[in-house]
Amino acid sequence: MDFCSSLLENGAGFMQKIQQIIEEKIRPALQSHHGDIELVEVTADGFVKVRLTGACATCPGSQQTLSEVVEAGLKEVCPEIKGVIPVFQVSDALIQEALKILRRPKN
Repeated sequence: MDFCSSLLENGAGFMQKIQQIIEEKIRPALQSHHGDIELVEVTADGFVKVRLTGACATCPGSQQTLSEVVEAGLKEVCPEIKGVIPVFQVSDALIQEALKILRRPKN
């Protein structure tokens, strides 16, 4: 059993290991394109939830970035990872604007 397998199985330190991989391997690649990444959660069943930020958050190629940069980089070090799940965040201002539109009286 390799290092990542034992951490995933025991739960101890696995999130820190994923954060380390992101810091050392993935973040520099994204920052070179004015983007960034935030680790949100590592699930008990081996999925990594991340939020792309900066230019990556709105980039049309973000799905490709998730699979070819983020997931591939994580799986290279920890092949036990089952996948990467993007977490999208909508700003409060956008939610308020949408509510205004939805609550307009219908003519």
